[in-house]
Amino acid sequence: MHSTKNYKLLEEVASVEDFMHLREVAGLSPRPLFAAASALQNSLYAVQVRHESTVVGMGRIVGDGGLNFDVVDIAVAPEHQGFGLGRMIMEALMRYLNATATPGAYITLMADVPALYEKFGFAYASPASEGMYYRWDGK
Repeated sequence: MHSTKNYKLLEEVASVEDFMHLREVAGLSPRPLFAAASALQNSLYAVQVRHESTVVGMGRIVGDGGLNFDVVDIAVAPEHQGFGLGRMIMEALMRYLNATATPGAYITLMADVPALYEKFGFAYASPASEGMYYRWDGK
């Protein structure tokens, strides 16, 4: 069992290697390595959670910095789940949004664990609108 005192939140983007590893172990969809290397450096804001010297959690905000913000890549390694790290990550992301987003901005996310995000005021878009996505296959 891990104590929350053993975890440290850092306001920095995870390395490409840690990003790829956390996505895999947390069950998120795989991403191409070359694209991740480019994408991570274009984050508006990012945090990582370390346990000793290992990155065990992460989250990012991407977007245009004014009207549209997307909460992405929220991941916690399975053996570190259940200790409030998802909440810790979201609290940091929400502090950034509270300081940065303008009234009327859209803050969106794709929720694998809706209950976590509902605690922060996120709600389903339907029936007013429907969330959609298109996965680009390069063609």
